[in-house]
Amino acid sequence: MRTTIDMPDVLYRRTKAVAALRGSSVKDLIVRAVEREIAQPASAKSKSKRAVFPIIRTWKGRKLDLTNFDFDELLG
Repeated sequence: MRTTIDMPDVLYRRTKAVAALRGSSVKDLIVRAVEREIAQPASAKSKSKRAVFPIIRTWKGRKLDLTNFDFDELLG
């Protein structure tokens, strides 16, 4: 199937350069990128963006573990 997409000139030039370096066409590069994006489950995408919070040590030696703290509940 044929389709037309609009992309910024800078992005197209970078896409074309990467495709050339890989010995591929722009079409093949875009198809592979779309296939990878679609193949990823939505839950895997959201988990990869999750922040990892450190354990904070206070001056008295106690620990403050924010690993499971629900910041959305605090803000909501």
